[in-house]
Amino acid sequence: MQSTLAKSMSYNLYVWADREDRKMQNACFKARLANGEKLFGTMITLPTPATAEILASVGFDWVFIDGEHGPLGITEILSILQAVSHRVSCIVRVPEAAETPIKKMLDIGAHGIIAPQVQTARQAEDVVRWSKYSPLGSRGVGLARAHGYGPKFAEYIETANDEIAVIVQAEHITAVENIESIVRVKGIDAIQLGPYDLSASMGKMGQITDPEVVAAIDRIYTVSKAAGIPVGCFGVTTDAVQTDMQRGARMICAGTDTLFLSSAASDTLAAIKGTS
Repeated sequence: MQSTLAKSMSYNLYVWADREDRKMQNACFKARLANGEKLFGTMITLPTPATAEILASVGFDWVFIDGEHGPLGITEILSILQAVSHRVSCIVRVPEAAETPIKKMLDIGAHGIIAPQVQTARQAEDVVRWSKYSPLGSRGVGLARAHGYGPKFAEYIETANDEIAVIVQAEHITAVENIESIVRVKGIDAIQLGPYDLSASMGKMGQITDPEVVAAIDRIYTVSKAAGIPVGCFGVTTDAVQTDMQRGARMICAGTDTLFLSSAASDTLAAIKGTS
């Protein structure tokens, strides 16, 4: 039988390796954004780690794990992080811009968070505060997966403030009106666009090519870029993504797991029916 010492050594080696992988992904995402790179990702909405694993193997720089819409809860997100956080940077959109969900997602090992429906600088300041340990914030301190379940606690809390990506989502006309003050909030690493909710807040639900909606989106890009803050986009088609890239998007999310599955299945069915 394996000795207690051997088991302990094996465990510590595993935790060390896992921590090093996660540390690399943490630093990689935030640093690459800060260095002006374009980072390409896709959205995870299904509560199946295997699906996330398949998408992570394709070569994306990051995955957008959506904890706001759809069925993903903290247990499912934990399973996805365990499956792919060593391969790609994992950014979790929390259910709401609130202290507890931000703390929980970071504690289970997210490399960064996207806080939805941030409309004011005060809200953005709160998101930063909840995401960072003292003295830069008030993030709760505990032992969890992000800390290697204990052995890497000191190392994690020393580096987390520098490595965790803090992203706020501008998806309401009020956010557009306040965008100058939002991008000036210290600790914000990127602005994520939310064109569909933005269009709804303008009384033009789903009309993301409406001239007024386009002008609002362009304003977010213009102000953010002037402040040196990267902008993230999401598109279900390559054309939509290309449009945002031309505007200057650098945190690019293309497609979703569900759409990939649906479109591939539809294309395959059409192809085999056409040859029958």
